[in-house]
Amino acid sequence: MNDRLLRAVRREPLDTTPVWFMRQAGRSLARYHELKGDRDLLEVTRNPRLAAEITMLPLEYFPVDGAVLYADISTIFLGADIDVRIEKGLGPVLPHPYDSPGTIRSLRPFDPREKLDFVLETLRILKERLDIPVLGFIGAPFTLMTYMVESPRSRDRVGTKRFMWNEPLLWDELMSYWSEHLIAFARAQVEAGASVIQLFDSWAGVLHPDDYRRSVFPYTRRILAALTAQAIPTINFATGNPALLPLLAEAGGDAIGLDWRIGIAEGWAVAGDDRAVQGNLDPVALLAGRERALAGAREILTAVGGRPGHIFNVGHGLHPDTDPAVVRAVVDYVHSVDLADLRAGHPPPDPF
Repeated sequence: MNDRLLRAVRREPLDTTPVWFMRQAGRSLARYHELKGDRDLLEVTRNPRLAAEITMLPLEYFPVDGAVLYADISTIFLGADIDVRIEKGLGPVLPHPYDSPGTIRSLRPFDPREKLDFVLETLRILKERLDIPVLGFIGAPFTLMTYMVESPRSRDRVGTKRFMWNEPLLWDELMSYWSEHLIAFARAQVEAGASVIQLFDSWAGVLHPDDYRRSVFPYTRRILAALTAQAIPTINFATGNPALLPLLAEAGGDAIGLDWRIGIAEGWAVAGDDRAVQGNLDPVALLAGRERALAGAREILTAVGGRPGHIFNVGHGLHPDTDPAVVRAVVDYVHSVDLADLRAGHPPPDPF
């Protein structure tokens, strides 16, 4: 098995840098549209064989070192019998906001092994068929709140912030409910075949650090501490606000995901020497063409200098218009760079 990604999470020395990309199985691949057809994402997620095929699809285009489960952050809502739907331009939309004692207390406990068994079956299929690690994932509680307490959500998460500030007891009740179910869902994913769990806090960037520490940090730390106690490797990722990085690192995670808004060397210094890091090519660089993308990859590898614990990735997800040939060129280049040479002080080879 190609276990470079797992060894990078453990900060073990490697011959070359492992690579995977957020949203690598999706909209930028022509074959994806053929497989998905007119189904929405959640409908595909409920079909384990199709979801597994889409998860494996990137390997037909570029030799990545990890396959990320094809699902959505909002999938966990199905476990609570919430009638969530995906709307173009809006993302997950719920039938009504959960912003009152009555709506919040209508949520019942559930076992992800039973209610989300289709996700676990997808992972079992992948474990059987792949020789690279499968990354499972969960949405961080704050990001789930941006869909729950204002649906559809506002651009600046106005309703989410207002609820967070004005209803601290209800906020805690809802965040705690999801934290415990996210822990259980992550554990079930690993039991079914996932090798690593990435925690996505896609919308935490809208927060001031004081608000993050007071209203988000305790729940993120609870989740990551519980997974660490069960020896589950984790990647802690948030995007949009480098000022949150010290808190993100304090909250936990074997690896810290960095977006492109901070240099990788600076970000690693904040994350700490005891962490792996993931990132952090600007995904738009891939849209700018092969030369810009390869130059960006070279800059990142130069800054890392062959240090153990680096997982190459984009700083968020691949854009729909990304050319798979450019992605392939970046993967091949990153894999071609000998980390022993970098550690010896030699620069990465010119990719052109």
